[in-house]
Amino acid sequence: MRTLSFGQWIANATAGLMGSYGAVTEQAKQTGCSRQCVYDHTQKVVDAVEAQHSGGPTLEEAVRENEALRRENAELWNWLFQTIEFPLLRQQKFTVEALGMGLSLNQTLVLLFILLGAQAAPSRSTIHRWGQAAGAAAGVVLKRLDRACRALVLVGCLDEIFFRRQPVLVGVEPMSMVWFLGKKVASHNGLTWFAELLPWTSLNYVTSDAGAGLKAGIARMQKLRGQTNQVPLEKGLDVFHTKREGQRALRVIWMRVERAWERADAADRALKRARWQGRGERKLTQQVHEAWTKAFGAFKLYEKREAAWKRAETALDISRPDGQLNDRAWAQEQVTWALLRLPGSEWSKVRRLLQSKESFTFLDRLHDQLGRLSLPKTLRDALVRLWWLRRQLPRKSAKTAVGGYGHAAAVVQQVLCAKLDPNWRESYRQLATVLRQTVRASSAVECMNSVVRMHQSRHRTLTQGMLDLKRLYWNTRAFRGGKRKGYCPYEHLGLELSSYDFWKLLEPELAPAFARAKAKAKSQALAA
Repeated sequence: MRTLSFGQWIANATAGLMGSYGAVTEQAKQTGCSRQCVYDHTQKVVDAVEAQHSGGPTLEEAVRENEALRRENAELWNWLFQTIEFPLLRQQKFTVEALGMGLSLNQTLVLLFILLGAQAAPSRSTIHRWGQAAGAAAGVVLKRLDRACRALVLVGCLDEIFFRRQPVLVGVEPMSMVWFLGKKVASHNGLTWFAELLPWTSLNYVTSDAGAGLKAGIARMQKLRGQTNQVPLEKGLDVFHTKREGQRALRVIWMRVERAWERADAADRALKRARWQGRGERKLTQQVHEAWTKAFGAFKLYEKREAAWKRAETALDISRPDGQLNDRAWAQEQVTWALLRLPGSEWSKVRRLLQSKESFTFLDRLHDQLGRLSLPKTLRDALVRLWWLRRQLPRKSAKTAVGGYGHAAAVVQQVLCAKLDPNWRESYRQLATVLRQTVRASSAVECMNSVVRMHQSRHRTLTQGMLDLKRLYWNTRAFRGGKRKGYCPYEHLGLELSSYDFWKLLEPELAPAFARAKAKAKSQALAA
């Protein structure tokens, strides 16, 4: 504790520096301290003066700097308590899963900047290298999983997806939505499709459009299966594409109606203008009459074509308009009637598709599967009608509202089924499963197309590695809604794995993949 004032310190220093012999002793007596204390004060005053004028920071500056450092230290500690642990492995997991979800490299980098800051976040080239390594690792994992899935994938929806004119062969199992085929190829001809379908030996039914390459590849598979006595492969023509072609033909005819109507309307305006100007109307009146006659004729023709197409379209449904089960004979009868009333080049592709035997393969399979249930025909027809009546009800009224003809008809039909068989509920469950799982279209591929197309729009190129990464992520991602909610495609397929977690499946292959990618980057840097 200081007992002497600073003035006494300076007086002691004056005596020590400039006093004559005995001045230190005299000053110590006057101050009431020891001689050593006078010498100490002398040295401290000298040091303070030298520090003030040595060119370094002054005391005030040092104090301000010290206060600033204290505040910064407090802020850093406060920030540290709010941060999360984000080591290298977690950064890699974050990057790989973000790329699997469909985020681009730049989007992933922005999120890492938010989490780690610009200084601590990895560079874009680093996360690009991680993505390439993860794609290579996903390819290794998928080879193993695909081998395990071959005995489980019995039905496939096949199609091509094009990315910047580069074809990608896609195959999806429609019930589980397992994406079992995703291969980027140079050509989508028959030989390429044959080579990709060859390992899937348990496939017994595929549905696709009428593409030449895909059709040729499936034909090769069917021929090989027949020659080697393997499981026969049935092919169904995609109903969705047939219906789309029918709508396209109707649009062509409707455009003719619109043009005829516009010409008639123009002629009508010309007649009104001539009357207003007082010019001759006889010729214009005749033109207006002819134009409107053609317009009404075009509209009536459209109505006839639309009615014929609607009748042909019913042949592509599971049930008839009266609720009975559809079959090939009835469907072909409707098509024959309709095609006689659908002439013209705009209907040529529709006629070719409807006349193909493969358009009604789904009906043959449906009746074959229902036959295996061993249900009496009377009970089966009653259950089919109950299933059809329930599907006519709006979802909301089926769950909440009671009343109306549709609801009453379904209740009456249910009573009829109960009289035919007291255990009708189990039979209905089996029959509804068969009807619900009847595959008529390759729309599962179109669903996959919408997912992958959204991902591809964020990437400059879609490599095979990135495609494998997305395919693995899709097959292990649990659905968040719908009838498949809570389970991933692999689980719905029945594939038994110790874990369905995307990262756990991928992690064992990532360490060597990261090491190879890092070594490759170093060698390229040295070569450059």
